[in-house]
Amino acid sequence: MLILVTGGAGFIGSHIVTALTGAGHEVRVLDALLPAAHRSKPPIPGGVDWRHADVRDGAAVADALRGVDAVCHQAAMVGLGKDFADAPDYVSCNDLGTAVLLSGMAGAGVRRLVLASSMVVYGEGRYACSRHGVVRPGARRVRDLEAGRFEPPCPYCGEELASGLVEEDAPADPRNVYAATKLAQEHLAASWARATGGRVAALRYHNVYGPRMPRDTPYAGVASLFRSALSRGEAPRVFEDGGQRRDFVHVRDVASANLAALNGLDEFAAGGLRAYNVGSGDPHTVAEMATALARAYDGPMPVVTGEFRLGDVRHVTASSQRLRDELGWKPEVGFQEGMTEFATAPLRAG
Repeated sequence: MLILVTGGAGFIGSHIVTALTGAGHEVRVLDALLPAAHRSKPPIPGGVDWRHADVRDGAAVADALRGVDAVCHQAAMVGLGKDFADAPDYVSCNDLGTAVLLSGMAGAGVRRLVLASSMVVYGEGRYACSRHGVVRPGARRVRDLEAGRFEPPCPYCGEELASGLVEEDAPADPRNVYAATKLAQEHLAASWARATGGRVAALRYHNVYGPRMPRDTPYAGVASLFRSALSRGEAPRVFEDGGQRRDFVHVRDVASANLAALNGLDEFAAGGLRAYNVGSGDPHTVAEMATALARAYDGPMPVVTGEFRLGDVRHVTASSQRLRDELGWKPEVGFQEGMTEFATAPLRAG
């Protein structure tokens, strides 16, 4: 198949390109090389059809879709950003860009889509109260965060909650601009599928890390921020008390999930979207991740600051059982192995 990978020069996209070419597919890349993620044009693998263009450019998208069998849509602005002034850029890149792409796919007759979504669509993860069962805590209050009360309480009795693995059928509850745009991308893709008879796999990535992450940019994930600090000889700065639980999944496992989704799309019912969590199944706290990375780098140990960011959630960890059961995927890179590799892996200038 000929696969169009939007954002194919980026961190995750470039690994997907490698996985696709390794599986024998022809690959076309469309990437705008936004400065937040790229300081210069990255190397493009031999045999890949390279298009330097923005996914919001309808004419460029229409040209890139010629002869394409399926699309892996990775192009997006990621992360929390610097402040709310970033909101127009997030909505433009992520939602307008997706709408332009889907419009082009509708016109070109391309009916297979793998969409890069995110665990941020859930907001907080799964919580249970000993008295009230599974509950959905609201946004954490600023006064609680300022007082160092980071755990969300039961919304009914105020007691401590136990966190667990979130599944794909959990209600969406985006807590920041980036999260809202990722959920909007899913809604747009579902609408496109219904209108055209298309098939969509929405892959809700958890905390992806690995080689080629951008460094020294506020838009990068926490693993990149810690790795960037270590490369400057600085201790990673861990927010809150470091007890936030996340599922850190290696980028090569994310790439293999995209390949599994592409291979399985023809089994989907036409006109529908199916969501899949993509996580390692081995949650760790942010402090544990920072410590493992610092030790592997042989750098300064992390500093727990007590600082917080509005829009961050406390715990969100994945159940990826659906992806394993339905598409035969499983992660291959363990936490310690992945962090040891990442500690010395090359990063990309952002």
